[in-house]
Amino acid sequence: MKIICYISAAALLFSGCATQTFNLTGGGSAMPTQDVRQPFFLSGIGQTRTLDAAGVCGDAGKVAKVETITTGMDGLLGAVTFGIYTPRHARVYCK
Repeated sequence: MKIICYISAAALLFSGCATQTFNLTGGGSAMPTQDVRQPFFLSGIGQTRTLDAAGVCGDAGKVAKVETITTGMDGLLGAVTFGIYTPRHARVYCK
């Protein structure tokens, strides 16, 4: 029983969320225009995913902000699969 408690405590300590935000222009909407889950394998080593923010917003000048997010659930999926499957979210905000 102690082992399970230690493993659970370690999992909570080492889990977390991460967000990278790229502000292009101010005045974006509070809600993302598009939220896409992007799958990565082997912790994303050597992999890229592309999302056309200008295509989502209709024009490059209408893009307000782009974020990449690793949520708690994404981190949990990565931990359970030992990094074999590690999803991330990409969000695009338009003016």
